[in-house]
Amino acid sequence: MAGFEFRYCIGGGPPLIKTFVMKDTEPLTKGDLLNLETGEVDLAATSDTALIGVMLGADDPLKEVNASGERTPGKVSGTAATTVIKAIINPDAVYSTADANARNAGATLDISGATGAQGVAASSNTEFVVVERKLQTADPTYVKIIETIHYLTKSQ
Repeated sequence: MAGFEFRYCIGGGPPLIKTFVMKDTEPLTKGDLLNLETGEVDLAATSDTALIGVMLGADDPLKEVNASGERTPGKVSGTAATTVIKAIINPDAVYSTADANARNAGATLDISGATGAQGVAASSNTEFVVVERKLQTADPTYVKIIETIHYLTKSQ
């Protein structure tokens, strides 16, 4: 499992989904974590300060095509200021990601990786908090975006 997958909201209920315009001309993959910059989104990286949640795909699934026009479900070859994508935005959303390390609830982690291959790494910038202790290292790690950097709840 590469990237992040929505699991549940701590407060219950379904995920909230919102559309955003892409900031950069770049590829994005379902499960990529996004960051808000000047009202538009791009692929999140460690030390970003306005994380949104995970990308679900293009607002119009017919836009999920490569440069040759071939369908690429879950992958968007976005164009800056033009391509519209969907993302989960709940500040209390919990995501799972592949991680071979043992983790305790409350541990902090950073985001790492490129589109389609994002995951977690040792914490220096603290983008995530682990919400469930892992019983086996082969199990996914369950994380939530730190409240102070989620775009809806961060300190202004």
